[in-house]
Amino acid sequence: MIQASVKVKTKKETKNPVTNKHWFIVNAKNKVLGRLATRIAIILMGKHKPTWQPYLDDGDNIIVINAAKVKLTGKKEKQKEYFRYSGYPGGLKVEVLEKLRVRKPEYIIEHAVKGMLPKNRLGAVMIKNLHVYAGDNHPHVAQKPQELEV
Repeated sequence: MIQASVKVKTKKETKNPVTNKHWFIVNAKNKVLGRLATRIAIILMGKHKPTWQPYLDDGDNIIVINAAKVKLTGKKEKQKEYFRYSGYPGGLKVEVLEKLRVRKPEYIIEHAVKGMLPKNRLGAVMIKNLHVYAGDNHPHVAQKPQELEV
């Protein structure tokens, strides 16, 4: 006997619904950079929620503290290089992670997470929900962030 298939319409949101964006705080001390960045990117995109849509900004806000104490495996501390280009001939600047950690430790996590987000306008909006600080202090106490274990 052949059964007739029943069509069920799935409700999709076309505009970003009014949602409560939660605030999470992550302590990056002694956490491996890649694993930490992956978890942060998933939460920024909102993939941990059942209402996830690939074209909506449904993610939460993340505060990362102790970014200067993030851990890397192997010889990456001395071998991993970050590139900047000024746009002028001969304007390529290369900086080793070891020196970048001293000069701008927040950039290490921001760069890793940004590479895991969509490369479009939506990704540019999502990265603004990431707040990275080198030390223990952050100015987002009023948002009452929840501790996120990675």
